[in-house]
Amino acid sequence: MNRYILRLFFMTTLYGINNCDTIKKAKCWLEENGINYSFHDYKKAGIDKTTLKNWCGEFGWEALLNKRGTTWRKLDENLKADINPIKAIALMHEHTSLIKRPVLISGNQKLLGFDEKSWQSLI
Repeated sequence: MNRYILRLFFMTTLYGINNCDTIKKAKCWLEENGINYSFHDYKKAGIDKTTLKNWCGEFGWEALLNKRGTTWRKLDENLKADINPIKAIALMHEHTSLIKRPVLISGNQKLLGFDEKSWQSLI
C-alpha cells in the first residue's frame, strides 16, 4: 500500500502552542505538503499526564522538557532543582510551555521538534 493511501487511514495530530513560531512553520510545511492534520493547542486544551508519560517514553523526558524557553528560566529554582522524570512530567503538565514543540503524531510515527528532513518520511 503506498504512503498516500496510508495517510488516509491515519490521523495526523500536531501538538503545540498556536503563537509559537516553530508551530507556524510546521503548520505551513504540513499544508504545503498536502498533509491533513488536526491541531491540539495544549495552552487551551491542556495535555494529560498519561500522554506526557508516553511521550517521555518515546522521546525521553530530557528531550521533551524545554529548558531553553522563558518559562523554564522564570521557574523558581526549587522547582528546577533535582529534576527527574516524575517532576518533569508534573511541571510540563502544569506549565505546558515547558513541552518542546512541536510534537507530531501520524499513525505509528512520533516526531519531536520541527526538522524538514525527518518530516519528509510523512510524504
